[in-house]
Amino acid sequence: MAVKRDEHYDEWETISPEARENFINGKLRLQLRHIYDYSVAARAIFEEAGITADDIKNAQDLARIPVTRKEDIIRLQEENPPFGGLETVALPDVERVFISPGPVYEMQPAHVEWFSRALWAAGFRRGDVVLNSFTYHLSPAGLLMHEGLRNCGATVVVTGAGNTEIQLRAMKHLKVNGFLGTPSFLMTLINKAEESGEDFRKNYKLERAWFTGEPLASSARAIFENKYKIDTYQGYAVTEPGGVIAYECKHKQGFHLMDDYVVEIIDPANGLPVDAGEVGEVVVTPVHNKTWGLVRFGTGDLSRLDTSHCPCGRSAPRLRGILGRAGDAVKIRGMFVVGREVEGVMKAFEDITNYQLRVSRIGARDLAEMVISTKAGADEYSITSQIASEFQARCRLKLDSISTVPEADFKPGYPRIEDTRTWE
Repeated sequence: MAVKRDEHYDEWETISPEARENFINGKLRLQLRHIYDYSVAARAIFEEAGITADDIKNAQDLARIPVTRKEDIIRLQEENPPFGGLETVALPDVERVFISPGPVYEMQPAHVEWFSRALWAAGFRRGDVVLNSFTYHLSPAGLLMHEGLRNCGATVVVTGAGNTEIQLRAMKHLKVNGFLGTPSFLMTLINKAEESGEDFRKNYKLERAWFTGEPLASSARAIFENKYKIDTYQGYAVTEPGGVIAYECKHKQGFHLMDDYVVEIIDPANGLPVDAGEVGEVVVTPVHNKTWGLVRFGTGDLSRLDTSHCPCGRSAPRLRGILGRAGDAVKIRGMFVVGREVEGVMKAFEDITNYQLRVSRIGARDLAEMVISTKAGADEYSITSQIASEFQARCRLKLDSISTVPEADFKPGYPRIEDTRTWE
């Protein structure tokens, strides 16, 4: 398919959902056939499930395969070093091996463009001078992002993390207008500059920042964009499957999925897909990496899929943010409710001083009660009615009740979600 390189990195980003599904399913079948034939560990996973690669015709069939987690990879590589039988080619045929925490040895092919699409969507182009603060050793982030920036035509300032004074000097001397790294490190650089008496917005030329590795809080995004006029973007990256899984466009209404993976949203308790739009664990199967036999990698991250139209024209489904970790969610009447989503609802109400979602059970039915305290003089009736509507819209669960209690009822360190159910 011809490269367009206008607003979109290539024409694949705007193909129809039907064409994308057919393309990914075709890639999936080829990938599974390859790893079944050449990966000892992958073949064992299939055989334990009582199937072969030929039994998986499409993404929906992946539910027949158990989820593999990071601890499984670590165990496999400890038992059968160095790659645990996940490799599909001999080491001389591999260009590079990364080492992620665990440690886990990860084989990766060359000439990947996963980061290129993400960085292009954030607006990086020829003429940009971009500081890459991700590490270039052990983990893949620095090198893969470097290659992505070069594919976009940008000039890369190679720094890695740390050495804030040197980084600030380079940013000023080289007129750096782009930043890659974590939100916390960029904030560290800004604070360091201002502690020395500089006006960061005036003295530095930073216009654009792309983050991954940690969540970008809405409060931090507001500071970057409103106070410092830095246009911010995020990517969702997981090292074990290979890199960037999804990325924001200029509309920032979720993370567009890459076509290099099959992404499922599952119930971590049973490995089965949740209903459309529900919260579940992100599970990733690469369809691009012919060196690495990873199938259904469980990230532990919680999200939900959004298939609605995005004004940018990219047709891939979107992850609606990373809502927490699998252990941070509570299941109520079959629906996952995540602390971060609850917080997102409650933060919209300035008159609420404290809140707690209390989950209990009467007979065979789960009960969800929101308990709040408010500022003096607040319109409690209006607040509770709005909470009921907003909570159901965002968390997809109807609250059974909303009650107001004195602020003193909230003890220091209380949990935002209290689950008192017992299972006997």
